[in-house]
Amino acid sequence: MSDHVVPVRVYLIIFFTLMVLTALTVRVAFTDLGPMNNVIMLGIAITKATLVVLYFMHVRYSDRLTWILVSTGFVFVVLMVLITMSDPLSRGWLGTPGS
Repeated sequence: MSDHVVPVRVYLIIFFTLMVLTALTVRVAFTDLGPMNNVIMLGIAITKATLVVLYFMHVRYSDRLTWILVSTGFVFVVLMVLITMSDPLSRGWLGTPGS
């Protein structure tokens, strides 16, 4: 397996992009956007995680098997988040306790 050499410039661009996204996350956290706050911050977090996985974990330059494994892990994380977020929808079925 040959090693892929990534230029330092790419790492610096990704680093500054992550810093800008972090500052944007802080800005959104202090701005009242109603229910869109969570959606926007989750989108920023997914973007940051994708950049870290692709460049700092060198998945972008890996073979197909690594891509398949990373994609499978990502799908399972998305499923867990969706199942967790759907939990409050089912809480009203049981009624209120003590009544």
